[in-house]
Amino acid sequence: MTPVTQEKPLPAWLAVSADGVTVTLKYPANLGGLLQDRLTMRAPCVRDVRAAEAVGGGDYEKMEISLFSSLLTATEAELMALKLVDYKRLQAGYFRLVDEDDV
Repeated sequence: MTPVTQEKPLPAWLAVSADGVTVTLKYPANLGGLLQDRLTMRAPCVRDVRAAEAVGGGDYEKMEISLFSSLLTATEAELMALKLVDYKRLQAGYFRLVDEDDV
């Protein structure tokens, strides 16, 4: 008998490419002085993570905000103003970028 594997489809609000992810926000947010309904996060490199770790100083949440700010080209204040559901979408998109599905 062959095992059946079902890959969970991506949510409609998430688009993944080789360069990054695009997250459709549930609640439009003001970033860079513009109301945005979608955010594109580029894929991180080791340098991005190391820089965020240095800023975080052992505080994971501070590190994550710093990293996301860099990957989105947004300020920390703009990210902190996002609705929680939209921030969680960004987290899901980020982990989709850095985790290997087949490992």
